[in-house]
Amino acid sequence: MHSNLIQPYLFFSGRCDEALAFYQTAIGAKVETVMRYSESPDPPPPGVLPPGFENKVMHSAFRVGESLVLASDGCTPEVGFQGFSLALQVADCDTAQRYYAALSAGGKANMPLAPTFWSPSFGMLTDRFGVDWMVMVVPCDAK
Repeated sequence: MHSNLIQPYLFFSGRCDEALAFYQTAIGAKVETVMRYSESPDPPPPGVLPPGFENKVMHSAFRVGESLVLASDGCTPEVGFQGFSLALQVADCDTAQRYYAALSAGGKANMPLAPTFWSPSFGMLTDRFGVDWMVMVVPCDAK
């Protein structure tokens, strides 16, 4: 029996390898799967891939803690992350600070980490790939 599940699937428009390496360093992501278009048992239909995308990432999966995030280069050179944020929940303020600093390097700090009524440390940023993040400490009594 399968349960329903929502997983983020991010499209990096030719920068997926770079993003995977960045998330491994920045937040300790563990890459589980990488398949390139050139490795696919069924090639994409003619004209679907832009020139030079043959060795780009068709599908990948990486873990951050218990969460699984899927990623690809997609089939277009345009990037467009809008209308969502990835919420990264951590156990303590030191980890929040470390991850916030690492993810915002080369990106944009939108709201500095600070205490809120729901978290001892909460902040928002956009990373160098245009992905919005909310980094927060989950209070012990909320787990």
